[in-house]
Amino acid sequence: MADENNELQDGAPDVPKKKGSSKKLLIIIIAAAVVLGAGGFVGFKLVAGKGGEENTAASEEKKNTSIVALDPFVLNLSDRGRYLKVTIQFEVSDETYTELVKEKTPQLRDTIITLISSKSINAISSPEGKFQLKDELLFRANQVMGLDKDVLINLYFTEFVMQ
Repeated sequence: MADENNELQDGAPDVPKKKGSSKKLLIIIIAAAVVLGAGGFVGFKLVAGKGGEENTAASEEKKNTSIVALDPFVLNLSDRGRYLKVTIQFEVSDETYTELVKEKTPQLRDTIITLISSKSINAISSPEGKFQLKDELLFRANQVMGLDKDVLINLYFTEFVMQ
C-alpha cells in the first residue's frame, strides 16, 4: 500500500534516472554541432576563396572576348513536319579571331545545318538535349575553325522556336 501511495504522489512509478547517459548524449550532440559548424565554415571559406579568384580570372578573360552573331536558321528536323527556328551567337576567345569567324561563316552555317537537321524534336526539346546540342555544335564549330586551340569558347541560343 505504501508503494501505491508513493506512485500516486509522484504521478509516475519509480524509475531510476540515468544521469550519466543523458550527460554523455548532451556532450555528443554539442561536439557534433561544433564539428559540423567548423566544417561548414571551413568549406564555405574554401569555396568563397576559390570563387573570388575564379571571378577575377574570368572577368579578365571576358575583357578580350567578343560575340559574333549568325543570321537566324529555319531548319527541318529529322521528324517529318517539324521545324526549328534558332539564332546562335558565338563567344570568341579573343577579339583578334572575330574576322576569322566571319570568314568561316559559310562553313559554320553548313556544320550547324547538318547537325541540327539530323536531330529529332525529342532529342532537343529537353534542357539536357539543348545542352548536349550546344556542346556538339561548339565542338564541331571549333573543328571548322581549324586551329589547335579553341577559338569559340561558348555559344548562345538567342532564339529557339520549335514547331
